[in-house]
Amino acid sequence: MGLLSEGAVVTGEARAIPAGLLGAPRSRRLKPEGSAPGSRVPSMVLKVFFPSCCSSADSGLLIGRWIPEQNSAVILAVVHFPFIPFQVKQYLSEVQKVSQVEIAVLGTWCNNKKEKEESLAKFLEDLGTIFSHEPWLQLSKEKGSKFWSCHTLSRQAGTPKEDQIILIYYDQRKTMLSQLHPPEMSLDNQPGVITAPDASKLAAVFDTVAKSEVLFLTDRYDDGPIKLSHWQSEGVEASIIVELAKQASVPVCMLLTFLLSLVSGLCRSRIFKFWPLSFIWSKLSTCEQVGYRLEHLRFVFSNQKAENQTQLMRKANIFVSLLLDVALGIVLLSWLYKKNRIGQLADALIPVADHVARELQDLLQWLMGVPAGLKMNRALDQVLGRFFLYHIHLWISYIHLLSPFIEMILWYVGLSACLGLTVVLSILSDIIALLTFHIYCFYVYGARLYCLKIYGLSSLWRLFRGKKWNVLRQRVDSCSYDLDQLFIGTLLFTILLFLLPTTALYYLVFTLLRLLVVIVQGVIHLLVDLIDSLPLYSIGLRLCRSYRLAAGVKFRVLEQETGRPLRLLMQINPLSYGSVVQTYRLPTYSCYPKDSWGSLCKKLFFGELIYPWKQKGDKQD
Repeated sequence: MGLLSEGAVVTGEARAIPAGLLGAPRSRRLKPEGSAPGSRVPSMVLKVFFPSCCSSADSGLLIGRWIPEQNSAVILAVVHFPFIPFQVKQYLSEVQKVSQVEIAVLGTWCNNKKEKEESLAKFLEDLGTIFSHEPWLQLSKEKGSKFWSCHTLSRQAGTPKEDQIILIYYDQRKTMLSQLHPPEMSLDNQPGVITAPDASKLAAVFDTVAKSEVLFLTDRYDDGPIKLSHWQSEGVEASIIVELAKQASVPVCMLLTFLLSLVSGLCRSRIFKFWPLSFIWSKLSTCEQVGYRLEHLRFVFSNQKAENQTQLMRKANIFVSLLLDVALGIVLLSWLYKKNRIGQLADALIPVADHVARELQDLLQWLMGVPAGLKMNRALDQVLGRFFLYHIHLWISYIHLLSPFIEMILWYVGLSACLGLTVVLSILSDIIALLTFHIYCFYVYGARLYCLKIYGLSSLWRLFRGKKWNVLRQRVDSCSYDLDQLFIGTLLFTILLFLLPTTALYYLVFTLLRLLVVIVQGVIHLLVDLIDSLPLYSIGLRLCRSYRLAAGVKFRVLEQETGRPLRLLMQINPLSYGSVVQTYRLPTYSCYPKDSWGSLCKKLFFGELIYPWKQKGDKQD
């Protein structure tokens, strides 16, 4: 049951009220003391949304929108004397064409703060014959008092009709600039839960004020025949810097759009579609991040105007994300080139690579002995150990061959910080992948050998049970084997089973090393995704101007007295920070496969390769 329905209790505290406040009213009869039976018309709950900026305005006409579904009137402005009724109607028709809102004269407003305005009361009542509207509102502020009187006239009934009126003050500027976010749909009629129909009723009030922006572009300094009172009647808010930026943004956006189209066309040329350039472009995270940022730049600097508020917020979030990314990159660039830190990193890179190689050699020597007291197959252990030691020797030679060029490579990598911190982090991820390529090779060798033995043992195990794998039907069928096949199968099963512990140990060690590298790269990609996806503009808007992101409204009781209209103050409930991030979070690319824990453990157990990139046709859980 809404707050304004029959039997509702209102306290003087501010509270969050469901949108049922704006729901359909209930019919009830008012029978004041001393009145004759049958002299009143049945009354209804009438909601009048009145802008707080017009409470001290001079007497005049109330302009707004009547919402018959909710029995509500949204007052937008007050027209002051002198005016010509024909000019008022013509002005309102022009505003309706622009705003697409049915704006009309809803009634009269009488401010009895001056003695000479007391004589206008009767004249204002007679204006209802010129501006016909059903019902006709009569709002007046009593002289020398804080109380208001509000009446309605019904010409259909022929007699004045007294409605149970609730006067709701609202901040016109905040309501116009705010964006109401619909709550989640609820199927349960629980108290305090806003349902979809109630949210649409509340949105009607916000949309009426937001679409009537053209009405607020006139102030008292205009020479037009109509004088209005609204939130900008003392002067239209504007900024010279903002207007100059708007004028300068058009040629700048056109130039940047042309340059970005050239770069995008070059990236989409046929040269990058041939192997190995196509493979490198699809696997390196740097290329993915650069392409992702190019799409962002094309979207932000496009000449197309944002179609709705959501697209405008997405553009703003992307623009702020780009600015922060470039700013952090420039800070990193200044830090790297200060005190010759590039040379210090280059000098420290070769000793670190040699230290890692020595640690791997010691690890292989330990595996070639008796690791943890386990007895390994001597011949296979020596073959695998020497094979991996030779690869480490090749890797050390490769690193020392590149040592004269490392400082120059790092110098150019540091310059890429001008493109943003995310590009530098992506390059760092690719450098880690290249520097640990020998570990990846060890992992691939061990995984392939382990996978071969696992699948060989499973196939031979089916041979013992008289089964075989049907490739065409993708199932296990029964099969009869002769004695020679069973003998050879038993011999191969025994050999693979006794060689499995040695292979499994090497596979386990190099899989752990590979997972360590993947975790480091995963942390780097999490930082990149955080910068790319975090809606910084929306978070800043929530922090500085929380009313711009509205989750709902709450009402505070200003006056509640018998025989007078109930007066409430509508306040905007801001969206929570978690909802802001969830609503406006930007989509990001991800070159890493998103496997579930069950799928990952299954791949590790059966020796399937864990690629650092997505594979075509992979099924993700």
